[in-house]
Amino acid sequence: MEFISRETIKPSNPTPPHLRIHPLSFIDHIVFRNYIPLLFFYNSPNHEQASTISKLKKSLSQVLSRYYPFAGKLRDQVSIDCNDQGVSFLVTRLRCNLSTILQNPTEESLNPLFPDELQWKPMSSSSSSSIIAIQINCFACGGIAMSVCMCHKVGDAATLSNFINDWATLNRQKELEQETAELLLLPFPVPGASLFPQENLPVFPEVLFVENDTVCRRFVFEASKIDSLKSTVSSHNVPNPTRVEVVSALIYNRAVSALGLISKTTSFRTAVNLRTRTVPPLPEKSVGNLVWFLFVLSPWETELHELVLKMKQGLTEFCETYAKKFGGEDKDMSFISECLKQAASVPEPQPGGSDDEESQIVTMFCCASWCRFPMYEADFGWGKPVWFTTSKCPVKNSIVLMDTRDGGGIEAIVNMEEQDMARFERDVELLKYASLNPAVGHGNYVVKIYYHGFCS
Repeated sequence: MEFISRETIKPSNPTPPHLRIHPLSFIDHIVFRNYIPLLFFYNSPNHEQASTISKLKKSLSQVLSRYYPFAGKLRDQVSIDCNDQGVSFLVTRLRCNLSTILQNPTEESLNPLFPDELQWKPMSSSSSSSIIAIQINCFACGGIAMSVCMCHKVGDAATLSNFINDWATLNRQKELEQETAELLLLPFPVPGASLFPQENLPVFPEVLFVENDTVCRRFVFEASKIDSLKSTVSSHNVPNPTRVEVVSALIYNRAVSALGLISKTTSFRTAVNLRTRTVPPLPEKSVGNLVWFLFVLSPWETELHELVLKMKQGLTEFCETYAKKFGGEDKDMSFISECLKQAASVPEPQPGGSDDEESQIVTMFCCASWCRFPMYEADFGWGKPVWFTTSKCPVKNSIVLMDTRDGGGIEAIVNMEEQDMARFERDVELLKYASLNPAVGHGNYVVKIYYHGFCS
């Protein structure tokens, strides 16, 4: 890999003085400062790479005038100084073709595609650190791999997806006049602090990002396999199970079994997007961490359909409590304060030491679903991505779910400690529905994904 350039891209229009200090929401306050990594692969644009890069920089500058906090710097735990310092923009050139990477995208080959290998790393305390960093990787065939890393403290995956798609929308316009017109049509992102303001709440410590020595595997659930799972669950009178419910339940169920865990001391935590759960729903283009967590506890061995039912019941209860008490007419400041306090604390495992179920939890699986986020709609003018992924996460027992390119299946990125993964990835019941690192379609050829080995 050859590094071609490193620049700082600033907003095309200066941020007005009255918007200089951007407050963060009460959820943002406790979120850690590690970078969320996204990686998009594209076929060859129909023009020179130099022209491609030039247009990307121009459209990025324009979209930053809409997402102006992203071009600033963290002022403290509760606000951003929107000083227009800009975002990092790196360009590299690889002598191989895009197909070479896709045929064997090991951790060794994917990591350099991210800017300064920031994926899931903490943001530096330096005043010059970018909230967002971008790297454009140009292949000999003309193909492009675009990576974007965003400090999690300022937004969630939905926020980053909206940013990338708005950037792509601007870049599709070929003439400056069209770009300017399109910029005016883009909805202005709604600050999360306007929806979940801090008000008189205490400021709790940021949640610790606890790193472990993990390995990563990619499991793909095809649409037909998911339909089979849904039919099995529905046959036990569970109404309308969703793709995410049956896949996340299966992963959790098989992990507990394969690892020989005790259900009473194991829990499943899933992130719930508050944008679609509040009444009325929050604006789609809301910026910030607008998620909270649903815990599923099973004090006994649970069949798959029972687990899906518990997830459904838990989500219903979640919407009746958290979604209502976090905002709107039923907003409850004491309830919010207690939620933030619990989230910011790291309880010590107390197996058998308390009658409280949650205090006895020893092992926790954490799941985030990025399904239905328009990752595969990010068309910069060269067509939609041929593949979208993220990187290995150093948090053990963490799971990220993403749509397959056809929209019907699910790709699950599972991170575990090596000895646990050795058992989990061989689970026969899991492999009835999931393929471990299957072929990925790319144009007219098929490639194979390897997350766990360095194949020659």
